[in-house]
Amino acid sequence: MAGGEGTRLRPLTYNQPKPMIPMGNKALMEHVLGLLRRHGLKDIVVTVAFQANTLRAYFGDGSEFGVNVAYSVEESPLGTAGSVRKAMDTLGETFLVISGDVLTDIDLSAIIKYHRDKGALATLALKSVPNPLEFGVVMTREDGRIERFLEKPTWGEVFSDTINTGIYVFEPEIFHFVPPGPVDFSSDVFPRVLEDHEAALYGCQVAGYWEDVGTLEAYMRAHRDILDGRVRVEVPGVCLGKGIWLGDGAEVNPKASIRGPAIIGDYCRVEAGATVGEYTVLGRNVRVGQDAYLERAVVHDNAYLGPGVSLRGCAVGRSSDLRRGARVEEGAVVGDECFIGEHAVVRRGVKVYPFKTVEHGAVVNSSIVWESRGARTLFGRYGVAGLANVDVSPELAVRLAMAYGTTMQKGARVMVSRDSSRAAQMLKRALVAGLNASGANVSDLDVTTIPVTRFGVRGSACAGGLTVRLLCDDPQSVLIRLFDAKGTDINEVTQRKVERIFYREDFRRCLGEEVGDASQSSTVAEEYSQALLERVDPRAISEARFKVVLDYAHGAASLVMLYVLGRLGAEVLSINPYASQRQAGSFDRWEHARAVASLVRTAGAHFGAVLSPDGDNLTLVDDTGHVLTDEQALLAILTLVLHQSAPGPKRSRTVALPVLAPRAAERICEEASANLVWTKLSSAHLMQVASRPGVDFAAGQEGGYIFPDFLPAFDAVAALVHIFGLLAGSESPMSAVVAGLPRVCTAHEGIVTPWEKKGLVMRSVMDLAKVRTVVLVDGVKIVDGDGWVLVVPDPEEALTHVWADGGSEEHAQALAAECARGIRNVLRAS
Repeated sequence: MAGGEGTRLRPLTYNQPKPMIPMGNKALMEHVLGLLRRHGLKDIVVTVAFQANTLRAYFGDGSEFGVNVAYSVEESPLGTAGSVRKAMDTLGETFLVISGDVLTDIDLSAIIKYHRDKGALATLALKSVPNPLEFGVVMTREDGRIERFLEKPTWGEVFSDTINTGIYVFEPEIFHFVPPGPVDFSSDVFPRVLEDHEAALYGCQVAGYWEDVGTLEAYMRAHRDILDGRVRVEVPGVCLGKGIWLGDGAEVNPKASIRGPAIIGDYCRVEAGATVGEYTVLGRNVRVGQDAYLERAVVHDNAYLGPGVSLRGCAVGRSSDLRRGARVEEGAVVGDECFIGEHAVVRRGVKVYPFKTVEHGAVVNSSIVWESRGARTLFGRYGVAGLANVDVSPELAVRLAMAYGTTMQKGARVMVSRDSSRAAQMLKRALVAGLNASGANVSDLDVTTIPVTRFGVRGSACAGGLTVRLLCDDPQSVLIRLFDAKGTDINEVTQRKVERIFYREDFRRCLGEEVGDASQSSTVAEEYSQALLERVDPRAISEARFKVVLDYAHGAASLVMLYVLGRLGAEVLSINPYASQRQAGSFDRWEHARAVASLVRTAGAHFGAVLSPDGDNLTLVDDTGHVLTDEQALLAILTLVLHQSAPGPKRSRTVALPVLAPRAAERICEEASANLVWTKLSSAHLMQVASRPGVDFAAGQEGGYIFPDFLPAFDAVAALVHIFGLLAGSESPMSAVVAGLPRVCTAHEGIVTPWEKKGLVMRSVMDLAKVRTVVLVDGVKIVDGDGWVLVVPDPEEALTHVWADGGSEEHAQALAAECARGIRNVLRAS
């Protein structure tokens, strides 16, 4: 299979298909053909799509490489299985499928023998890898039958480090499970095979080397592995010892220094004073000038490196010209046919796309193509976050908005908002410009809360939304959040799509007359308030004559609450109301809550609340001045919701909670005969579940509450108004509700876990859980008697989280400690 574009390898794959990129001075697919030939597989069909003519021109009929090659051309993307199905007329016997863009020396003959011995319909070659996120994770039974797999999981879904290598052995009958059209093996075909209990789907654990050369890091690492002899491949040239390979016609001046392992390609010339350091690979006809210094560099054919050029840990494309004193730093990539002027510097991590010119003395930081080397992904837990004007700059905001706008139809409308900070104001302008440049129109809410923005998106013809604001706990950092057409956070699939466009810079750039417009939206807050009041009984609330203390934390929620509270007839003591510029300093909601508690006791209020500056989260204080923990607040609101009389025909209520929610919440739902739906820990997934018909209430962590009848997203104002209504219909004050709650006993431990060990840790946890009840919603949740343990890899840090819930504090701590101890033992043993 050689039809992929290799977008993550750009700029190296910008103007050539991924199977053609040089690997040890041979095209990557040439190594695959050599492996097939060594195992007696000489009749080969190559599926091609992207730049198919380049592949056909290089490999021809395969005779030059000792094999017979035919081609199957995809006119439009058909997926992995669809592309193979297109060639089914030539596949009338047992056949093997392998990617043309992997580097491997796996024993293919052993896989075929295993397949035949098992009498399998399909056999997948499986291998354990340190980081399984970009692959399909697979679980097998003891006899080798596959029982579960998941394509490209998040860390919370990782239940093993055993992955699908993309090497398959099939019987022709596999095509019974492959319908016409775009179809993938992992997401479409294999699930259908698993459903057919008579079809035999096996996994064969393989040894040997395997590297999916999908990223620039993997590309450089694969070259090091070739030079270290970790993979069996053919390297052109003669080995002179000490790992130095010299090609035909290569010239090395006696005054030059070559430190192995290194490859000097055919007809290279290394001049006096030059140093070719370890793990350097020079392609054909590369010229290295006097006093140049190269270390851990991969240089493609016909490149010119002038005197004094310095390359460290970087890649330089074909026919590029680097003049005297130019420097390319660690992790940078220079594409094909680029000109880098004298003494110019290409900084760490910079990508210079093909055919570009860098002038003499220029320092390239981000002006051509730049991406952060620090973050593993663009998106974090809630969106795109970082230091304002450093990590999250106007340039990044423009590119992010253009990438997001490109995912939509031209002319789509996007709603944007911000908080009152100057940083958010600056970045919002950049977001609007990026959206307009991609052809999207903008409805600008200016300063408002996140829930009002969500409501505006949901209630209009908008295709999505963007909001930017300071982080509540770090006034130097900002967060950009992206919403879908329903007003909920975009899901992981859309995040990956936006990231792909962002990093490729594959933006839609509109002509002048197609550039989008921007207009102000002034009625959304009023519409939001009116719609919210329709979800409660204002007369009943007014008759309850509530007295409350509200802390707005200098957020924009006060703009909405003033109108709402006027209709509810409540007596309100407001503190920290909205200001034109939110005060600098971190928002500590517990410190704010303690101040509210003091005022509740002094004023004799029915309750108090702190609304987070972004309008998402709520912290509650009962009528005695007791500050409720997040668990207590969740259980109290859940109790009130489930004991409220349901309008209309009697039915069971449905509640959605993250898999981390305490067992006490389960008991409350059981006692009320309510349906409980578990969700992932991510707010995006919780909101997706809350959007389903019939869900009455949902709650996240840290004071996030959802009343889906109004808005299937966190909303502190909506939660507060619903609490007014719930207490008005209850004969008990909030303190009595809290006093009747079951006890919550939880514990947490965080284990430092290298990224490459996370898959191993999750596999060990799954092995431990085989004889117990397991919930695989997010991470691995092991239920044992009256307690449970949840193990989840952190998606952003080198940590594994262990949460436990038990019948007592001691029980919970013991469960967490036992699991954490087992994980640390696994890490030490590895």
